[in-house]
Amino acid sequence: MVIDKIEVFVSCPGRNFVTVKVTTSDGTYGLGDATVNGREMAVVSYLEEHVVPCLIGRDAHAIEDIWQYLYKGVYWRKGPINMAAVASIDMALWDIKGKVAGLPVYQLLGGKSRNAVTLYAHANGKSIEQTLDNAAQHVNNGFKAIRLQSAVPGLKVTYGVLGDKKDYYEQQGNRPLPPEEDWSTPKYFAMIEELFIAARKRLGNDIHLLHDVHSRLTPIESAKLGKLLEPYNLMFLEDASMAENQENYKLIRHHTTTPLAIGETYNTIWDCKDLIQNQLIDFIRVAATHAGGITALRRITDFASIYNVKLAPHGAPDLSPVCMAAHMHLNIWAPNFGIQEFVGFGNDELKQLFKHDYKVVDGMAHVSEAPGLGIEFDEEAAKAFPYKRSYLPVCRLEDGTVWNW
Repeated sequence: MVIDKIEVFVSCPGRNFVTVKVTTSDGTYGLGDATVNGREMAVVSYLEEHVVPCLIGRDAHAIEDIWQYLYKGVYWRKGPINMAAVASIDMALWDIKGKVAGLPVYQLLGGKSRNAVTLYAHANGKSIEQTLDNAAQHVNNGFKAIRLQSAVPGLKVTYGVLGDKKDYYEQQGNRPLPPEEDWSTPKYFAMIEELFIAARKRLGNDIHLLHDVHSRLTPIESAKLGKLLEPYNLMFLEDASMAENQENYKLIRHHTTTPLAIGETYNTIWDCKDLIQNQLIDFIRVAATHAGGITALRRITDFASIYNVKLAPHGAPDLSPVCMAAHMHLNIWAPNFGIQEFVGFGNDELKQLFKHDYKVVDGMAHVSEAPGLGIEFDEEAAKAFPYKRSYLPVCRLEDGTVWNW
């Protein structure tokens, strides 16, 4: 059974998604996600011009060899564009293998380690009160873990809180250029503890609370924040600082016992190797789409387990339902799974394009028992939602200095 055709679809049902379809000589097909938010067409070009021609006629069952071929077989390894392309092919081949075997992918990985996948929901708001109102609604819906993000007083826009905008397209207005946002660390510190004081008072101690700093702080500022939030027993503090210099997290770890999570921008095991083996983090948040697919994320998961680091895959709305399906199969298998970020199954437009039978009950996802990844893509429906150029925002300090977004 050889690879006969590879197609790349770009659609925009609210956000841009790059979906890859690999079809074999007997008509079996698999799906993969190759979305890199804000650089979608770069991945499309890389796939169509460089990857696809190399794979036609290859054995579709040779997942490991094809992964190594696409990674080691090029001089310019790693990077988000390259690894998203590798990931999409890898996911599609696992999907195919599951369909041929008549088994869901998690069975090919070794079977279930748990009955369902614990999720954390997002609670955002223009104020602490609104954030906690939204959090309470999630609790009412059965969620036991919630990420809290509240607008910072004095800033026009805060990460995680779009205000009256529905998405980044609206922020861009009529000019498809990156929107710009301000950041102030002092203003953030003036409100952040109040958010968690109020959260524990209203939600109690049985709900897991999480928070995403989005790399806005220096390491010593992150250390201060972690120490400040210790009394409120966070499940984890996400992206406290940039970790391109992984030594940064030694400083943070030295000063706080608040659990740390990072990894959504990482593309290979090498990006997180030192953080994991030196036990500087507690949760690794790599996404299958951006870190080389199921094959690569399984390796990272096994490596992390040696050092008591748990898997908590990135689950933002710019990852397609195909990526979420891949995460669900990895999560139900991984013995060191921690928690999965969850922002819902998308809007009505997205649901027209991607069909699945994943269900959420009491804040836990139940994985599809369909062969393969358990997801379908409607190519005809996708034609009604053409690609729209989009960017993520650029962040600046209040004096105009470009900062981390």
